[in-house]
Amino acid sequence: MYSVNVPVPGRVRRLADELHPTLLGFDTVREEHSLLLKRLGEADHVSQLQQRTHRALERTPAVEARVTGIDYFADPPLGSAPVVYLAVESPGLESIHAALANSFDPVEGLEGPDYVPHVTLARGGDLETARRLADREIEPVQWTVSELEFFDGSYRLPVSRVPLPA
Repeated sequence: MYSVNVPVPGRVRRLADELHPTLLGFDTVREEHSLLLKRLGEADHVSQLQQRTHRALERTPAVEARVTGIDYFADPPLGSAPVVYLAVESPGLESIHAALANSFDPVEGLEGPDYVPHVTLARGGDLETARRLADREIEPVQWTVSELEFFDGSYRLPVSRVPLPA
């Protein structure tokens, strides 16, 4: 599965690392952090998928993003619950997601109008623990998203970068 991801700055990764001890009761705790912007699907020819992505992102400017708190999905459409995440506010990222969803079919229940920008911290485990984490205050982190990653989910590696403005 290929996707377009938003690399997160070191300040967001440090925040996730600081929260790591509070997440140990969950089934899965993420060690690497990024923000999934849009799933693109599988491809026989990766270069064609990249070209479609670049066309969809033409003239896309850099945008602002801000981690505003901790939240959770109590009943996610895929995978184990709950999913604890860093909530990200960014009208710009939501606009980019919408543009990509016009070029690549959105995954029902996850993308399109259901898309929620976030950085996953952990999943599976106790719902009450997720609630307590969501009540925790954190220092907001703001940054400028000046590039995106074309990501290969099979190998869990970025394939290329897309600078913004594209």
